[in-house]
Amino acid sequence: MRQFAVIGLGRFGASVAKVLSEKGYQVLAIDVSESITQDISDEVTQAVCLDATDEKALRSVGIENVDVAIVGIGTNLEASILITLNLKEIGIKEVVCKAVSENHKKLLEKIGATRVVQPEKEMGTRVANGLTSTSVIEHIELSDESSIVELIPPKEFIGKSLREIDVRAKFGVNVIAIKRTIPSASKEGGEEIVNVAPKAEDVIKKGDVLVVLGTNENIEKVKTKH
Repeated sequence: MRQFAVIGLGRFGASVAKVLSEKGYQVLAIDVSESITQDISDEVTQAVCLDATDEKALRSVGIENVDVAIVGIGTNLEASILITLNLKEIGIKEVVCKAVSENHKKLLEKIGATRVVQPEKEMGTRVANGLTSTSVIEHIELSDESSIVELIPPKEFIGKSLREIDVRAKFGVNVIAIKRTIPSASKEGGEEIVNVAPKAEDVIKKGDVLVVLGTNENIEKVKTKH
């Protein structure tokens, strides 16, 4: 099982550390604030108070043993850059960094960050996409050009099989899952069943949610069918 280190335990870093830990992964949480590391100590494998801009300090807690390091520091650009450089120097293969601007993102990518995320921007995009289309339930950007979208199927899709609809040929997108809620005596509101990699003969029913993968341009074509 992969081991993770999360450096910088603000809202973003703490959230990542807790979710990883809840999923059963070993998590080394690091921050310069002793009170912050104490607060999270019961929720992760190990919480350490140290200055991650100091390479020796990082090595002292066995950082080289983790598979993935997440740098959750955004506003302190100098610290963000120095920590990323330290992690690359130590030999961490996968370094995920938080950025607060496009320039910050470009700089982190240049010095070797494996992946750079902009949480505020990405959340803003997801919220905006949800607000501007009544058919969209969830919107996850994979890149500037493509996304995975959960959407309510247009009325003309209901009662038809995926083969009949043929969204790949007509719209250039792929239905990668169908979510369906069925009545349940033990669960209020029903139980959600996810049909991953649905077959061509699977029929779309009223109340289903389609999980669609494709370019943003082609996804828009499906959304306009509403």
